[in-house]
Amino acid sequence: MGRLIYTSITSLDGYVADEAGSFDWSMPDEEVHLFVNGLERNVGTHLIGRQLYEVMSYWDSLPPEGEPQAIQEYARIWQAADKVVFSRSLTEVSAPRTRLARTFDPAAVRALVEASDDDVSVGGANLAGQALKAGLVDELHQLLSPVIIGGGKRFLPDGLRLGLELLDEKRFANGVVFLHYRVLN
Repeated sequence: MGRLIYTSITSLDGYVADEAGSFDWSMPDEEVHLFVNGLERNVGTHLIGRQLYEVMSYWDSLPPEGEPQAIQEYARIWQAADKVVFSRSLTEVSAPRTRLARTFDPAAVRALVEASDDDVSVGGANLAGQALKAGLVDELHQLLSPVIIGGGKRFLPDGLRLGLELLDEKRFANGVVFLHYRVLN
């Protein structure tokens, strides 16, 4: 059985994107990127919302030749995984290994995770918030960037209260700090 994991790069004040929707402040350097690749290597399926699907479509067509090692590796990891895009507005998805789901169904997500031999990732703050509120998320991987952006899209939804157990932590040369928590339900 897999685990449902929510991974995100965030600002110190808890945002995944600023008020304009930009996340250029969060671009990982090679050390962080290689670490993230290690986290993503065990993910067999990504559950993502429409906005994250549009951002991540870059990786579906990226030819890895000529790119730095970390970029090449991430492109291969992303392209090898299955994806489920949750969207009411999209009429179709064009990325390989990708299917469209109209609504977030906690029972269906639970069944998918339980049937998976690999981990399942939930991405996009809104979708992850639904999974967290439904009690489906097993672990949180947060990469804290050394920046305060003052507002935008929050990493965690308002009103969420969870007990967490710290499983791991790591500090990177660029000031990013990785925190790995198990959700205690």
